[in-house]
Amino acid sequence: MKQGHNAALAALLTVAAAAPALAETDWDMSVVWPEGNFHTQNAMAFAEKVKEVTDGEVNITIHSGGALGIKGPEGMAAVRDGIVPIADILMSQQVGENPALGVETLPFLAPTSQDLALLHKFYRPLIEKIAGEMNQKLLYMTPWPGQAVFSPEPIETLADISGLKIRVVDANGHDFFEALGAAPVQMPWGEVIPSLAAGTIEGVTTSSSSGVDGAFWEFMDNMSTFNWQASSNIVTVNLDAWNDLSDGDQKAIEDAAAAMEGQFWLNSRAEDASKIATLEEHGMTVTAPSAELKAELLEKALPLWDAFKERVPEAAPVVDAYLDARD
Repeated sequence: MKQGHNAALAALLTVAAAAPALAETDWDMSVVWPEGNFHTQNAMAFAEKVKEVTDGEVNITIHSGGALGIKGPEGMAAVRDGIVPIADILMSQQVGENPALGVETLPFLAPTSQDLALLHKFYRPLIEKIAGEMNQKLLYMTPWPGQAVFSPEPIETLADISGLKIRVVDANGHDFFEALGAAPVQMPWGEVIPSLAAGTIEGVTTSSSSGVDGAFWEFMDNMSTFNWQASSNIVTVNLDAWNDLSDGDQKAIEDAAAAMEGQFWLNSRAEDASKIATLEEHGMTVTAPSAELKAELLEKALPLWDAFKERVPEAAPVVDAYLDARD
């Protein structure tokens, strides 16, 4: 009898081993922004929604503030190589992987959120293609508020920019501020505050959101709302990790990302107004460039569009289609 019982148990265990496991999937998500940043808050909301729509089968743990040791420019490579399964990534910092990821940061190409939404209509398919070539899938994109210029002194004319040692995010920013006569220094966010403290840089071009994250009032007195550069974060997932999910979970996550992206854009708009108010409360003077200065800035920007299209021919049709639709 005992022998028969053991045989039955062995058969049961064999069947159980052959059956597909219903184990939970746990993803660690790399985010370089601090926990209070709205991109991090968006990621946390997305993680909650993913857990809900997959009935707890997919759990995403957010690691903010660069806690996983992945720097901004390393984001897509880290997801590609499976160092992390999912990450929130500043797209413009990935131009070393593919220069076409720098389209939206061309100066004054898409200065409003409406402009950027139109640009993305033509640009998103290219981003998805590049992500696929790098072994990852794009889940959602969220813009930053417009890029402002933080400086020790007010910026009222081009002469006020001359010689300013200013942090920029990418090559497009470097080329633009060099054309303006500044002394641009390209660096990721994690190096900005130490560089301000050390005097390596005097000014920063970034969003109002990052200005608050970095408590810029401790270093500078002025913010000018240039809105000269659009900039978006992308959330991508490693394709091997994605393909390990069931079809049902994949569809649920895709649907959640699509449903939440619009709210994330609204969060970005609300963020700008809120953070500008915070900067002013801490004593920063916030101004907008005059019509004359804006015209001079645009004049300096336009040649860079043509140069970019020549340098990155893959991106030229995107820029041309957007400009045709905008005009």
